Amino acid sequence: MRRLRVIVHGRVQGVGFRYYVQHEALKWDVTGWVKNNEDGTVELEVQGSDERLQMFLDKIHQGPPFAKVAKLETEYIAPILNEGKFRIIYHN
Repeated sequence: MRRLRVIVHGRVQGVGFRYYVQHEALKWDVTGWVKNNEDGTVELEVQGSDERLQMFLDKIHQGPPFAKVAKLETEYIAPILNEGKFRIIYHN
């Protein structure tokens, strides 16, 4: 089990990006969270097997129809034990 912190750059706010991320997380059975940042990026943490994380990241890089993902910054961080789901954080 591995956990990634991801910062998504591009046109990723106001285009349904967080909902798209949550949908893909449920599809790939990974846990974590996603939120908008004040600087226009989207930040997320995601946890799962290496294979599921890679498939999830591939989809996130594509994004929903009206988004334009320019870059993903990723770093491995410590896993969180017993995290049960993937959620959207609406407020910082």
